[in-house]
Amino acid sequence: MRKVAIIGIGQTKVGEHWSLGIRDLALQASLAALRDANLEKVDALYVGNMMSGEITGQEHLGALVADALGLRGVEAMKIEAACASGSAALRVGTLAVASGMADLVLVVGVEKMLDTSGRETTSALAMAADAEYEVSQGVSFVALNALLMRRYMHEYGWKREDFANFAVVAHENAMNNPNAMFHLRITPEKYAKAPMIATPVGLLDASPVSDGAAAVVLAPADYARTLSPAPVLIRASAVATAPVAVHDRKDPLALEAARLSARKAYEAAGVGPEAIDFFELHDAFTIMSALSLEAAGFAERGRGVALAVEGEITRTGRIPIATMGGLKARGHPVGATGMYQVVEAALQLRGLAGANQIPNARLGMTQNIGGSGATIITHILERMV
Repeated sequence: MRKVAIIGIGQTKVGEHWSLGIRDLALQASLAALRDANLEKVDALYVGNMMSGEITGQEHLGALVADALGLRGVEAMKIEAACASGSAALRVGTLAVASGMADLVLVVGVEKMLDTSGRETTSALAMAADAEYEVSQGVSFVALNALLMRRYMHEYGWKREDFANFAVVAHENAMNNPNAMFHLRITPEKYAKAPMIATPVGLLDASPVSDGAAAVVLAPADYARTLSPAPVLIRASAVATAPVAVHDRKDPLALEAARLSARKAYEAAGVGPEAIDFFELHDAFTIMSALSLEAAGFAERGRGVALAVEGEITRTGRIPIATMGGLKARGHPVGATGMYQVVEAALQLRGLAGANQIPNARLGMTQNIGGSGATIITHILERMV
């Protein structure tokens, strides 16, 4: 298998794109990535998306985006893995290049979430849960995360206010990200006073629905430097799954798929968590930040929140997270989120993260969660020196 590198990156601003359709967003991000790679054509195109059919009435995104890019005839398809669809598309693209089936691959994650009412969007998001045993009982993702958060607080003795820094840090980091949805600092006091959505999950515990697209161009690492002055090596790509329904899991607080995918990524990269310079985790809810930090080996069980309380997740802390705002403040256009994580990690490893740059960053890890933890995809990226 060949080593694979990222040679081009592109993204749109995350937010409310009322004048742009899903094709337009994918086109903008893809063209930006192709320009960054100084390319016009690729061998294959993979589109990560969760719910275009339900929200926009448009499926068949592979051919749609290929046509918009002037790539008629190229291999192209949509990849879906709930909220992990972006990283799933990257996984497929990485395998295509690594296997030798393709040399140049474009991967784009895209989602339009704001063209329907809140009720309709919530229903579409719920398709990532177990339709028969969870959704039919009226359980939303907010409710599922509220149950997990309440159980975590009960098991380990944390209070709701102890989760505040997950949101505070994300919003602080987003201030320097021109593509973030929110440029608004928050404080622990504002967090505490935020309206409840599903107790104990408040408004500032949850990421926003949004529109956006992010893309990368992949190439074999052995000649990536001839194509890009600053390629980024995909050191590891790993996927693991768990039962879709939370009640079917042996331990709902263990986030077993995150542990497994992180372990496989560490083994493939030949490193441990102590070598990771920053972690772009899936902070769709603050409870997921805590569970991900524990499952990925950065904290012991029940101690993920301690990293937030003790300031270890800031840009100068032991394990910086959400370095460009994360899902909480950059925004969470679900099918594109995994690709935003990778683009932001690539910016860090290229030394182009501006005021949010992690000094001397060499290894970055991204982890993208589908559903409430049923599909979890971990990538470890490395600066090529």
